[in-house]
Amino acid sequence: MRIDKFLWCVRYYKTRTLATTACKKGQIKVNGDLVKPSREVYPTDKIELRKNQINYQLTVNDIPPNRVSAKLVDIYRTDTTPKTEFEAQELLKYSKDYYRKKGTGRPTKKDRRDIDDFNSEND
Repeated sequence: MRIDKFLWCVRYYKTRTLATTACKKGQIKVNGDLVKPSREVYPTDKIELRKNQINYQLTVNDIPPNRVSAKLVDIYRTDTTPKTEFEAQELLKYSKDYYRKKGTGRPTKKDRRDIDDFNSEND
C-alpha cells in the first residue's frame, strides 16, 4: 500500500491529498529516508512524520484493507512517539499566552502611550 494511503487509512490525515502534500514537503520518513507519496509500505516499517509541530513515530503492524475506524487503528500501527514530544507541545501552548490575542491587531495610540509611560516609570 502507498504511504499516503496508509497514513490516511490509519487516520493521521483527514484526506489523502493532505497526506500526499505532507510527503511532497518532506515531512514523512520511512526507515529514516524521505519518501514520495507513492512509496510502498510493508509491515515492520518505521515511519516518522511531523504534524502540528510533533514528530510522531510509528511502526507498521499490518496493512489495512481500507480506511479503518478509530477503535481499530491500533491493530495496524504501533505508536512509539516519546512522551517528550507531547510535553513540548504543551509548553508551546503556554508560551503563546504572553502574546496579544488573535484579532486585536496593532496597539492603538492610547495603548502605545500607556506602554511608553510604563517603560519610562521603570527606567
